[in-house]
Amino acid sequence: MNQKFDVCVLGLGYIGLPTASIFATKGKRVLGVDVVPEVVDTINQGKIHIQEPDLDILVRAAVQSGNLTAALKPAPAETFIIAVPTPFQHGTEGHLPDLTYVEAATRSLADVVQPGNLIVLESTSPVGTTEQIQGWLLDELGPSARAEDYHFAHCPERILPGQMLRELVTNDRIVGGLSDEASRRAKALYETFCTADIYLTDARTAEMAKLTENSFRDVNIAFANELSLICDRLGIDVWELIRLANRHPRVNILRPGPGVGGHCIAVDPWFIVAAAPDESNLIRTAREVNNYKPHHVVATVKKKAERFRDPVIACLGLAFKADVDDLRESPAIEIVQHLNADRVGRLLLVEPNVKTLPVRLQGAGELVTAEEALTAADIVLVLVDHREFKALSRRLFDERVVIDTRGLWS
Repeated sequence: MNQKFDVCVLGLGYIGLPTASIFATKGKRVLGVDVVPEVVDTINQGKIHIQEPDLDILVRAAVQSGNLTAALKPAPAETFIIAVPTPFQHGTEGHLPDLTYVEAATRSLADVVQPGNLIVLESTSPVGTTEQIQGWLLDELGPSARAEDYHFAHCPERILPGQMLRELVTNDRIVGGLSDEASRRAKALYETFCTADIYLTDARTAEMAKLTENSFRDVNIAFANELSLICDRLGIDVWELIRLANRHPRVNILRPGPGVGGHCIAVDPWFIVAAAPDESNLIRTAREVNNYKPHHVVATVKKKAERFRDPVIACLGLAFKADVDDLRESPAIEIVQHLNADRVGRLLLVEPNVKTLPVRLQGAGELVTAEEALTAADIVLVLVDHREFKALSRRLFDERVVIDTRGLWS
């Protein structure tokens, strides 16, 4: 591949693909890189492998314009954007961050990067990761490489699944470089499509800002989830309680749920805890409250199931939030796995946004429509408030035990 691109995006998932596509539709020559051949083939056909409103239209336009190409390996470009996963390390205690994918993506640039290039980390990462990618790349390039010849910056994404394309353009952004020049160049790049304000800072502050945003949300969700546990104990309708408490002009309690999911809120606070364990007691406690909530839901289902000989349990929703197909860190998945492992009953799984069950749920239950599940169910467990579930007739729930973790009708 002899062409030199304006932008090379490494990782074509929920963040990388929209970002690569919007750059391409704004006239940039973009190479999208992914290690999964099926993903590369799908995108080169102008199709998508993830669900997001209007993303298919954007990708098709980007590919048909000739400005977006997908490949398995990077090629020379003016700017490289790293947008790969940052999960936990498996088999470790303390939820330590796993930067394996970031390191591999960084080292893969050694054969194509050139002095003067800009390298932007978009992946949500622990504080200090931008400095680490500089070190990894220089290590790969060899002793003759100089740090001042390359520009490194962190520009964390701030977009919400289901609203990605709008928020890519309209949300403020933070850019933190390892140098002032890196910050300025990264800001100029994102001004290609971002109509909101772009604020400059240093890389460590930019990394911490993204972690702080999601930790703030996690702490507030934990308050709502803890209220729901208290209300269950005291026989109080938590939805009515929150509605009334929120009538106070300075109170805005969030809605509780079966836990917290998604790749950001359920993960990012642990990066702060890992970096400063003695100072992050509130953040850790919030994570523990939210991590406990799925176990409370399972216990509630088990108690209700005792009244049936062979209970049939309809589990409505598997995604981590409403109206998306994103199953990452979904508390609904965890709940279904526990119910299956404990053989609580026959599980009928309903998720209108996926066509097949993920591997980790194979054999756990049968994927069916909502109508099929409700017809057969003794217990209805609402795990996600998808729009399809809100449209269901309340009569379908009559004479069934309903455990509503989302306040579907509140």
